[in-house]
Amino acid sequence: MTGRPGLSRPLWPGESCDHRDFETPLLWDLPVGKSEPGEPITGTAVRELYEETGLTVKPESLKVAHIIHGAWGVEAPNGFLTVVFAAHEWTGEPENREPRKHSQVRWVDTNAIPDAFVDTTASALEKYLSSGQEISLQGWE
Repeated sequence: MTGRPGLSRPLWPGESCDHRDFETPLLWDLPVGKSEPGEPITGTAVRELYEETGLTVKPESLKVAHIIHGAWGVEAPNGFLTVVFAAHEWTGEPENREPRKHSQVRWVDTNAIPDAFVDTTASALEKYLSSGQEISLQGWE
């Protein structure tokens, strides 16, 4: 598999730190990013969360919340794997540290997730919050 095998999206139960993405106008998403060469997936989650939101979490605080295996993606025509993490402990308050990529960053109550949300992320978030399926297969039908 090529493309984005090191993608990670940190999230938290009870609250979700979302950002509106200029690349997909008017859609909300969780913080996301690609692994650097030699970087463990937990390191990617910690780094990307801080780079995008200013929030700090320890790698050992991350728990796998959901895995998305997509057959195809815009940047990954041969498929991608997304690992969604949950953390119950972090420090800091969210801020938009990438204003050229995102229009805003804010906490959202998980009982009121915005309708305009990236589909795969919304599905993973809903499944995690409902203690449902831990793996999603997108486009393999």
